[in-house]
Amino acid sequence: MKQRSHLSHLAQLPFPSTVLVWCVGIFLTFSISLTLFFTARRTVERDASMRFESVAITTKHGISTRVKSFNDLVRSVVALFQASDNLSRAQFHQFVMGLELPRNFPAIESLNFAQYVADSDKSAFEAKVRQDRSMRSQGYPQFSVKSEGRHAHYFVLNYMEPQDYDNPKFGLDIGSRPQMAQSLEFTRDSGALIASGQPALVDGPNPYKGLSLRLAVYRNGMPLTTVAERQAAYLGSVCTGFQVPKLIQSALDEMPVRDIHVMLFDGGKYTGDGPAVITEHDTLLFDSAGATAKTTALIRHAQGSDSNSFNTTLPIDFNGRLWKAHFSIPKEALYTPFDFYLPWIVFAASMIGTLLIYSLFFTLSSSRRRAVTLARTMTAELRASQVQLQESHHKLRQLAAHTDQIREDERKRIAREIHDDLGQNLLVLRIDVVMLATRTQHNHPKLHLKVSDTLRQIDNTIRSVRQIINDLRPNVLDLGLNAAVEWQIAQFEQRTGIKCTLIENQSDIVLDDKSATAFFRILQESLSNISRHANASQVRVVLHRANDSLSMTVADNGMGMQSYSRYKTGSFGLIGIEERISLLGGTVHIESSPGAGVTVSVTVPLPARRA
Repeated sequence: MKQRSHLSHLAQLPFPSTVLVWCVGIFLTFSISLTLFFTARRTVERDASMRFESVAITTKHGISTRVKSFNDLVRSVVALFQASDNLSRAQFHQFVMGLELPRNFPAIESLNFAQYVADSDKSAFEAKVRQDRSMRSQGYPQFSVKSEGRHAHYFVLNYMEPQDYDNPKFGLDIGSRPQMAQSLEFTRDSGALIASGQPALVDGPNPYKGLSLRLAVYRNGMPLTTVAERQAAYLGSVCTGFQVPKLIQSALDEMPVRDIHVMLFDGGKYTGDGPAVITEHDTLLFDSAGATAKTTALIRHAQGSDSNSFNTTLPIDFNGRLWKAHFSIPKEALYTPFDFYLPWIVFAASMIGTLLIYSLFFTLSSSRRRAVTLARTMTAELRASQVQLQESHHKLRQLAAHTDQIREDERKRIAREIHDDLGQNLLVLRIDVVMLATRTQHNHPKLHLKVSDTLRQIDNTIRSVRQIINDLRPNVLDLGLNAAVEWQIAQFEQRTGIKCTLIENQSDIVLDDKSATAFFRILQESLSNISRHANASQVRVVLHRANDSLSMTVADNGMGMQSYSRYKTGSFGLIGIEERISLLGGTVHIESSPGAGVTVSVTVPLPARRA
């Protein structure tokens, strides 16, 4: 009342005072609108920055995944040489052709094997290569080890893909250079996969700067515990060369944003400590803008000094080498047309809204009737908003029910397709491998050992596929709710060691698939909560069907929970249970106290009563 009288008094002031009141109102309106304008602009910029960070992290994972695939490729080639003591060039060529490098590994330019040859075995080695007619009927009569002088041992390029045995590098002792010999000896003595740090210019029809990965090959079955044992078992090393631009570009092609500037630097040995910061000592490996060498401007750009763009540098572990992937993009490139106009829309809406509110209070001082009318109007709008909110809530629940049903249907479909397609293919593959194991048992013991390992891997895969199918939608649900509950309890007891007791008053409860799935998911969530939080030793599950309802109770003797833990931020287990039961028209009752365990009881009317 005092405020209303004060405003009425202001309305009756002379003209200069009225102007002053409106000047104050306009100043407040402009200040609030300007604050909201900058808040909206910061929000738009923060959202764009989050999208940029997400794209950068995704691209980093894409590069890391490709590097891992190169590592796996090198190890598979090493396994090929270890599996056969007399691998022919034809077999190596067929293996590489089967890899389909242009399609599966477009960045890889070459695969080769550098054979370790002692000086005493040099003549015999040259004679053996000259007589190799697996790829050429005339063999290689001109072959010889190309080395600068005579050494105690040589690292000879003996197998090369793509095949070009007229290449002067065929037979080259790559260990002639001291730095390369040191690297080869380190690979031999450590058995580790090493990566080159500095890009090298590779000659050929299309010269390119590339990097390489190298891994030692040892004789199969020999001990490799000490350095001396590894030296005794050493056969050579496998090396793959690849183009860094193709590697990075293949990851960039998958980015949803095309205007991002990407630079890749080699920062030396990877330690895993501290953030990735571009320095003048780093080596430029790739620049999507086309730069081929570092400059001061390039370093400054990589260090993120431009405030008009988003910048981030992420570390990548390249087999012990630290790669620094720098991503940058102008901020405007990530803004949508709506993002450009949103701050101005907020500013205009705030100006109008604030002026209207200020005018409202100013008008209240001169007319009580208009204030009452306005209050009624606002009450009506509030009620309309409440009705709309209730309608929206109802629609959201319907959407949640529909989404849940779609998810269950999709799980069922995926589980069925995995079972019918992948499961059958694995069984057929297992039969073939079993037959191969039988045929190689007596005649090819080494191959039989590899086949047996493959058979174990197939069996593990089949078990994994079955587990995935059960996680998506257990087939036992098709046998009825009782069977599904018994199966789930048995699985839980076997997995956790917690003793479970099932009590049911009917052994064959018939429910529609939707209701049965809901009860099963509720049981899953309850048991999951018990295993993660309850620290219980006993669980009791009661499944009871009455004439017009079905109820299930899950109780444990664990430590219980506090009342405020039920709706803790980020915890949706109990909320999900309540929502599932609410969609079925049922009720949920949860009892718990610290040290007395938790009891979750759900009751759902039977379909006939609901109809």
